[in-house]
Amino acid sequence: MKKKRILLKVGSNTLTKETDNISWGKIEDLANQMAKLQDTCEFIIVSSGAIAAAKQFVKLESKGKEIKVKQALASIGQPHLIRIYQDIFRECGLATSQCLLSYSDFEKEQSRTNIVNTINVLVANNFIPIINENDTVATDEIKFGDNDKLGALTASLLKADLFIIATNTNGIYTKESMENGTPKTIELVEDFDELAKQVVNSKSSHGSGGMQSKIEAASVAKKANIETWIVNGLEDNFIVNAFENKIQFTKIK
Repeated sequence: MKKKRILLKVGSNTLTKETDNISWGKIEDLANQMAKLQDTCEFIIVSSGAIAAAKQFVKLESKGKEIKVKQALASIGQPHLIRIYQDIFRECGLATSQCLLSYSDFEKEQSRTNIVNTINVLVANNFIPIINENDTVATDEIKFGDNDKLGALTASLLKADLFIIATNTNGIYTKESMENGTPKTIELVEDFDELAKQVVNSKSSHGSGGMQSKIEAASVAKKANIETWIVNGLEDNFIVNAFENKIQFTKIK
């Protein structure tokens, strides 16, 4: 039976559980879910969190939070982040690998081919690729989108069956409900143009994205005929619960 290919994008806010440190418990939650689903699903993870991981170990002084300092933090934190993934996933019997990509990689045909070939080999041999922006040489993710766009581009390139964005809300809320202070989830989106009118843009405390960047990422996935789910990744077992329709989340057809 052909497995369902899922591209999971996990942002800094989810990985830290809205604290100042990477949550080992959250990464364990991801590993447990993927172990449960490994007979029917194959996973590729686009993970932020390198800068958040570095802040646990170092304090670099900067004026105005310059990009170059954030790049240095990403360089320090990325090995720590991957080690945490490796250690926790190994406990669940799962093997992981690291892939660092830049947006420019998606613009060159040879690079695109190399990405597809490498990740297909990894997945075929039961390795879960963990992808992050190569922040040392590229600043797009640091400035914009918290890897939402990178996740969408990767999902499109790898012909994913489903693109899941883990965030800190129960999907996308209607604009009216946000204004009233009683958030109501838009559960199913079939008219993408109407969805854009509902977005109230705000950025998360640790991430650099916000709901607007998630809508833009979903638009990229939509062009590749990939369904996008926007799910509350702060909740335990959120992937399994979404599959079983036990939680509220936004499904963009």
